[in-house]
Amino acid sequence: MSQQASPRGTFLQIAEALKVEIAKDPSMTELPRLADVMRDYDVSRGLALRAFHVLRDEGVAESVPGARWRVIQGSQTEDRRPLVERIAALVEQVGVGSEFPSASTLSAQFGVSRPTVTKALDKLETAGLLSEGGQGKVRTVRALPSREERSQS
Repeated sequence: MSQQASPRGTFLQIAEALKVEIAKDPSMTELPRLADVMRDYDVSRGLALRAFHVLRDEGVAESVPGARWRVIQGSQTEDRRPLVERIAALVEQVGVGSEFPSASTLSAQFGVSRPTVTKALDKLETAGLLSEGGQGKVRTVRALPSREERSQS
C-alpha cells in the first residue's frame, strides 16, 4: 500500500488490516513490529504509529514501554482504569478513619512498581483523601472521593 496511492486515511486502512489479522488469529498477543508495518505497507514511521494509536484508541492494543505493542483480547477482564482511580476505589472500600494498605502491598496487588504506587498515593494525599505517608508511617483514609473526583481521576 503506497502512501501516494491513498495519502488520506492510509493509517486507518493499516489499522483495519491489523484488526483483521487479530480477528483471524485469536492467539496473537503482540502487534507486528513497527519496522515490519513500515516495510509491509510502504509507509513512514509516523503513519505506522498513527495506525497503532487508532488501535489503542479503539481498545484493541496498548503500548508497552520497552516492548512491542500488546493486543488486548476481548475476553480480558483486567481493569483498564488509571492506577490512581483503582486505588481511589479502594479508599471507598476501606472507609474513613481506617488504615490504608502500604505502598508495598498495593504494588503487589496491582502488579506495578512501588514508585508508581507512591505517585498515585501522593495524588490522593494532595486531594485530601489520605493522610500523609512515609517510611514507617501508616496512611489512613481522611475522606471519600466526591463524584467529581471519581469521574476526573
